[in-house]
Amino acid sequence: MRGFLAIIIQFIEGIFLRLLTGIQPSGDLHIGNYFGSIRPMVEAQEEHEVFAFIANYHAMTTLHDGERLRELTMQAATDFLALGMDPKKSTFWVQSDVKEVLELYWALSAFTPMGLLERGHSYKDKTARGIASNHNLFSYPVLMAADILLFNSELVPVGKDQIQHVEMARDIAIRFNNAYGDIFTIPEYRVDDNVKTVPGTDGAKMSKSYGNTINIFGEKKAQENVIKKIVTEAVPMEAPKEYAQCNVYNIAKLYLNDDECRDLQERYRRGGEGHGHFKLYLAEILWDYYAPYRERRTYYLEHQDEVRDILHYGARKAGTMATEVIEKVRDVTGIKY
Repeated sequence: MRGFLAIIIQFIEGIFLRLLTGIQPSGDLHIGNYFGSIRPMVEAQEEHEVFAFIANYHAMTTLHDGERLRELTMQAATDFLALGMDPKKSTFWVQSDVKEVLELYWALSAFTPMGLLERGHSYKDKTARGIASNHNLFSYPVLMAADILLFNSELVPVGKDQIQHVEMARDIAIRFNNAYGDIFTIPEYRVDDNVKTVPGTDGAKMSKSYGNTINIFGEKKAQENVIKKIVTEAVPMEAPKEYAQCNVYNIAKLYLNDDECRDLQERYRRGGEGHGHFKLYLAEILWDYYAPYRERRTYYLEHQDEVRDILHYGARKAGTMATEVIEKVRDVTGIKY
């Protein structure tokens, strides 16, 4: 799944936090997605209020096949429910079901200088990689600003690649407030250093853009074949092996407790096993770990109407909050007459 927005919006009221994240429906989930965004979000449900939306408007910047977008939207919803998104604890919806975000996007566009968007690192990077230049790709940061400002966010922990988007949201909100008064909370960003970076099969950060991912769901044999391609050092089987920089070990340790990590380290040190043995061990770890999630996913695949009902219910909840903000915007801009 490409393009996690990596937005986590916090409202601090004592120890209560409200967190919001947007997920682009753009393909199969991989284990980098799981540790970087999904598991922290699922764990947060136990103590905080989580708002999560499937960012299908954002996906339209690069995906123009309507049937495929519809399919991927339902796949994203199914996968997230399978991995622990709890509609009883969280608000979970599809971005396009809360139309206020587009209305706010248009209102904010009137306060977004062209030069601000022309300086966008993400836009420059994507067009340099051959992605077609169009208006929605160019104005992507304005829609992201609407996602943030629609919920009056105060603090936005993000990855380093998203800092500029929060800065743009701040700039746009300040311009709007200068014209109409204190309508929007001015968001601050915080780089979250606690989010795990998962190495891909080549040792670089796991990303679909790099083609180095291990998918969460799929056939067992296909997953094993991907794991067998993990880049490792050429070391004789009988020789001790270095584990600290080994891609196989650094993926496996994400799933192991301290004792299990020490046992695996000892296997590396004593020799007698090749990296192929460690890859098979990793394949077993992954298959066993995600077994209950595969079972839940099968249930939701067989009950897609239930998935739609969950999304529609979440959209109604999110819409109530969005309406409060958009009514203020309509009033001060004169749209409401």
